[in-house]
Amino acid sequence: AHCVSQWGHDFRPEYQQLSVLAERFPGIPRIALTATADLRTRQEIIQQLRLQDADIYINSFDRPNIHYTIQQGQNARQQLWRFLEENHPQDAGIVYCLSRKKVEDTAAWLAEQGRKALPYHAGLDADTRRIHQQRFLREDGIIIVATIAFGMGIDKPDVRFVAHLSLPKSIEAYYQETGRAGRDGLPANAWMAYGLQDVITLRQMMQESTASEQQKRVEHHKLQAMLGLCEMTACRRQALLDYFGEPTPEPCGNCDNCQHPPEVWEAATAAQKALSCVYRTGQRFGVNYIIDVLLGKSDFRISQFRHDQLSTYGIGKEHSESEWRNIFRQLIALGYLNVDVDGHGGLRLTDKARPLLRGEEGLSLRKEQKRERVRKERNRAERAEKPEFAALSAEAKALFEALRNLRLRLAQEQGVPPYVIFHDATLLHMANERPQTLTEMRGITGVGERKLAQYGQAFLEVVLGA
Repeated sequence: AHCVSQWGHDFRPEYQQLSVLAERFPGIPRIALTATADLRTRQEIIQQLRLQDADIYINSFDRPNIHYTIQQGQNARQQLWRFLEENHPQDAGIVYCLSRKKVEDTAAWLAEQGRKALPYHAGLDADTRRIHQQRFLREDGIIIVATIAFGMGIDKPDVRFVAHLSLPKSIEAYYQETGRAGRDGLPANAWMAYGLQDVITLRQMMQESTASEQQKRVEHHKLQAMLGLCEMTACRRQALLDYFGEPTPEPCGNCDNCQHPPEVWEAATAAQKALSCVYRTGQRFGVNYIIDVLLGKSDFRISQFRHDQLSTYGIGKEHSESEWRNIFRQLIALGYLNVDVDGHGGLRLTDKARPLLRGEEGLSLRKEQKRERVRKERNRAERAEKPEFAALSAEAKALFEALRNLRLRLAQEQGVPPYVIFHDATLLHMANERPQTLTEMRGITGVGERKLAQYGQAFLEVVLGA
């Protein structure tokens, strides 16, 4: 039902015509279903579909088994590979990208690295999309690289990770996409690499769209909320749940900010230098050029425009080029700078920048994290967040793999996805408890009477033979 709400992240103007249902079929029951709708979206759905007298049922938005990580986006593809190698060397998952070309390139690159990676986007023919979707559902360890056209991850409970190589347009879109991980209740990861170019690309796409000015303002507001989530230093889960009207008093302990709080620094002086340089160069140049001026680089364009004569030329040498990019990304994300969407990416000051420039307010920014530190901390977090796997003995882990192999063979014979037979959680419980009879097998989580009769003996034989 997101599609009927102008505030919803997947708005379709023509779907507002569904309001005629209440007039033409007044005696027919109607139900509106959403996955990640904030309060304003829910209110507009009720209004558009004329459901003012309907009962409302809202479940918790919290997915406590999902670990959230958002990283700075330099060399995002290499960061993705490290994330996969360290945390999910054999697991199934989804990688979301913004464009079809990035989907194709990323899937091909992952395949070159030895992973089973398949592309999925609306530009592929229907047969290819169907085959890739079926392989993802039925084979172990498949990675689907997709645009938001791919939503079928919701039908696969053992998706161990959802990664984003492009910034989602809104928190609703991000939460819906990450929610396709860990539907079996076991630990899963939501990982994203986000950079300055993501912001510029999304803002250009929004400005060039055929949506109304009012709709563009809504999309801009949602993008700002998403950027706020990326740059925040507090618990990400608290912010996500608060966005959906479900405040939580305590930090979650299962996100990157909780497990290794980011360092912050007083950045007002650096921000003043950055904003002043944008202003003095005419508010028409992009980030790279402004950084070159701040660093005092010798460049033909800088000399041509006589910007080497400005008071801001060379005043930023105390920071590296990488550090300045980090500063500018946050200034844009926090609303002190706008990016022109004419294709050139020129920076302009916003009204919010004035008090900061005048020294009337301070500013704290996140410090740039060094890759080695991030990797070590993420490894520690991963070891701590998978108690079900870590608690298994070496013998139980070997039995778990044997049970998985049997499940895969049965699934292939029957032409069904492996999770239809048993979820990973069931196999983990089986490997840990080692039932010796069918009666004991009945006590394993996820083994009902029908599955006990259908599969119990085969899995019991594997347990007894281990």
